Amino acid sequence: MNLAEFDLTDRVAIVTGGGTGIGRATALLLARRGAHIAVAGRRPAPLEDTAGEIQNMGRRSLAVTADVSEAEEARALIETVAAEFGRIDILINNAGGPHGHVGLSKMAPEDWDRDIRLNLNAAMYCSQAALPHLKATRGCIVNISSLGGMHGTQGVAAYSAAKAGLQMLTRVAAAEWGPAGIRVNCVAPGMTATEKAKAGWEARDYDAMAACQTFPLRRYGEMDEVAQAIVFFASDAASYITGETLAVGGGPQIKGMIEVEE
Repeated sequence: MNLAEFDLTDRVAIVTGGGTGIGRATALLLARRGAHIAVAGRRPAPLEDTAGEIQNMGRRSLAVTADVSEAEEARALIETVAAEFGRIDILINNAGGPHGHVGLSKMAPEDWDRDIRLNLNAAMYCSQAALPHLKATRGCIVNISSLGGMHGTQGVAAYSAAKAGLQMLTRVAAAEWGPAGIRVNCVAPGMTATEKAKAGWEARDYDAMAACQTFPLRRYGEMDEVAQAIVFFASDAASYITGETLAVGGGPQIKGMIEVEE
């Protein structure tokens, strides 16, 4: 293994939803690998906190408050980062998440639209705006989907549908932009112990570890474990991989009719 292929020294990465959760873990890992980082999101405080931690590593960082589900704000984000750093090498489309849990029969049209905008449209807006800069650097995009986009999750139909769409957007973008040297891949996390997830588990008195006993690895994932997969796709170690979705969810959750010995 050539460890130099994992080195990201002086590359410039944008992480949307970079103030908390998987986005923050990814931004910090990218910085540890040598990249300079712009983190974007709707809440300034966590963005500034993440950017400050990156600066303490000796990397350049920038916190940009933006709602990337709005096309104009997504374009403004990309241009701000390009002007500040002079280039863009890596785009991590991580902004997303469901807005509450409700069955399809009761879902309001505006709630459906909001989840589609955040979980699917935002990635397209950022990717399209970043395209000229990524062509110049032969850069890459990593989209963050979900196992919900592979298998579906009851109560979050719009989120599941958007994340499934994000996987197909990944494949089409990889096919169209590959000739320009741009790789586009996707990571689909399963149950992951983000700050928001843990707060939700506690509020609902949900035993997440018990729920994981049907997974082959019998546990939920940690944010850094998902970040490792994302940063792999962003590195030269994945230089001949594009259009793929990698599930990071503790193994295939297959149920059978009989029990087998371990």
